[in-house]
Amino acid sequence: MNVSSRFQRHLAPLFLAPLLVAVQLIPSNALAQAAAAPVPPKAAEESLKLWSLVEKGGWAMVPLGALSVIAVMLAIGYLISLRKGAVVSKQYVATIEVLLRKRDLLGVLAVSNRHSQIVARIVQRTLDFATKNPSAPFESLKEVAEAEGSSYAASLSHRITYLADIGILAPMVGLLGTVVGIIRAFGTLGSGSPGLSRDILLASGVSEALVATAAGLVLAVISATLYALFRNRAQSLISEMESATTHIIGLLAVATQRRRDSLSTDEA
Repeated sequence: MNVSSRFQRHLAPLFLAPLLVAVQLIPSNALAQAAAAPVPPKAAEESLKLWSLVEKGGWAMVPLGALSVIAVMLAIGYLISLRKGAVVSKQYVATIEVLLRKRDLLGVLAVSNRHSQIVARIVQRTLDFATKNPSAPFESLKEVAEAEGSSYAASLSHRITYLADIGILAPMVGLLGTVVGIIRAFGTLGSGSPGLSRDILLASGVSEALVATAAGLVLAVISATLYALFRNRAQSLISEMESATTHIIGLLAVATQRRRDSLSTDEA
């Protein structure tokens, strides 16, 4: 996938470099003491709480939280809008087939006006063009239908790219939180705050950096997965739309040609 490949090539080194520098600055004896020190039960329980992790993530968790809410809203909207009933239905196609065999173009136009499906909108625009230009050849009708279908197909494909954008932005925000956390840790070390050891101050900044990075990566993975799922669904709907439109336009061409032949016979 494009999102994951771009992340692996460009963003992964940026995430690892500041964290490796911070880890090298922590003395080995401090790490051994931290591993050997007993963990109080209350502190261990508090560390598992989600809100505690959010607070440790710092300011970067605010935009990441906003992006996560947007991603959830987009996913719900796509579940509602990206469905087969919004593109074409068997009932509509069957009704149009019956009307076109009867050469009832006005009935087809009336039925299409009552439906909000994408195929109905395409048929409506094509019939409007055919009604205003009764002498137009079939190639012109086909071009109108193809232009309308391409417009709706582009709209379906473009709509889901917002999830891909979130998948790219989330790691960048997490990376910014990582850098700010490490900068803050070094600034605190330089100020020489009394009462706290250098190891504790540095570990606090690294903790904030790690939480922000993890949150950004989790949101990016979820957004990229949702984008892949909805992209496949959109492509499937576009295929259904093209197939139904081609079938209806073919029937429309036959009905139009028969109507013209009938009018020519009556005039003769």
